[in-house]
Amino acid sequence: MVRVKRGLMTKKRHKKVIKATKWYRMLSSKVFSRAKNAWMKAGLNAYVWRKTKKRDFRALWNARINSAVREYDMSYSRFINALYLKQVKLDRKTLSNLAISHPNVFKEVVNFVK
Repeated sequence: MVRVKRGLMTKKRHKKVIKATKWYRMLSSKVFSRAKNAWMKAGLNAYVWRKTKKRDFRALWNARINSAVREYDMSYSRFINALYLKQVKLDRKTLSNLAISHPNVFKEVVNFVK
């Protein structure tokens, strides 16, 4: 039987990982085993922070809406409940942007749901 030499594929795989970790610090960009661990850890962190970013933005939108609604003598929770009861289909991101860039339109929304 013919022997299969696997050096080519191993080198390709190693080069792919080393290229992906090019700007990492110290041995994490040069030694394959360290680079592989760093690359996997970086991928995990990227996944976690993509989820955290969504959470953080929703909290920011809620805070903005709350501070904008307080000017019209309403709390955030009562405002969201009133939106739900009136079946207004605006999400928190849109409401936050309205409160910042178009306060008169936001005031109309608040008056509508009151």
